[in-house]
Amino acid sequence: MTLAPSTPSPLPTPGDKGRYVRDMFTAIAPRYDLLNHLLSLNADRRWRREAVRLLGWERRPGGRYLDVCAGTLDLAVELARRPAFSGLVVGADFAPEMLRHGAGKAGTSRIVPAAADTLALPVADASFDGAMVGFGVRNLADLDGGLAEMLRVLRPGARAVILEFTTPPWAPLRALYLFYFRYVLPVLGGIISGHPSAYRYLPASVGEFPEPRALQARMERVGFRGCGFRLLTGGIAAIHWGEKTEEGSR
Repeated sequence: MTLAPSTPSPLPTPGDKGRYVRDMFTAIAPRYDLLNHLLSLNADRRWRREAVRLLGWERRPGGRYLDVCAGTLDLAVELARRPAFSGLVVGADFAPEMLRHGAGKAGTSRIVPAAADTLALPVADASFDGAMVGFGVRNLADLDGGLAEMLRVLRPGARAVILEFTTPPWAPLRALYLFYFRYVLPVLGGIISGHPSAYRYLPASVGEFPEPRALQARMERVGFRGCGFRLLTGGIAAIHWGEKTEEGSR
């Protein structure tokens, strides 16, 4: 997805990205869930269910799991409400307003919100039995640093799962998707959220984000093993996974 040269980019500079993203999500927090479900035609619910399924939490149902860039805690809730789950989910996000708006939906003591930056998680090495992130790594000021931090806090044998937007490979669907992303979503998102630039940032950030094979290579480069990905809904989104090995723990 390439913006016309004459169009000012809605993307912040790398040095400003962290502050920009925090301010943006703080502003749109009250309408964030509504817009997610509306603008994805509710497909985001199904994608989150699949991400949790691929986490492999059944190996340690009483373990401790991490949801980074947790936002309003939808992904954490999806795991915590599984009938056989008896563990704990820490939902970490550096925009406390997002966590505040998600707190009411948790309805369970199995979720602990934590105001924390994914690039510098305040936990010891090998603290979690699994980690996940839904539509968040794209917003990190340092993608490789965030991936490495997720790897650091995992126990050997634990898995990380990343759910993120991508661009459909099939040309007709890609054309329809890009039209929606470029022209429909920014208008609807801006009207409903009252923050027009946030929904210009979304398609631009997806366009700049590594495509699935490149993201898999980045995960492998920081030390994840057994990596793979699966396209969802024709390639509108993708789920990535990778595991921490004994070698990766050293």
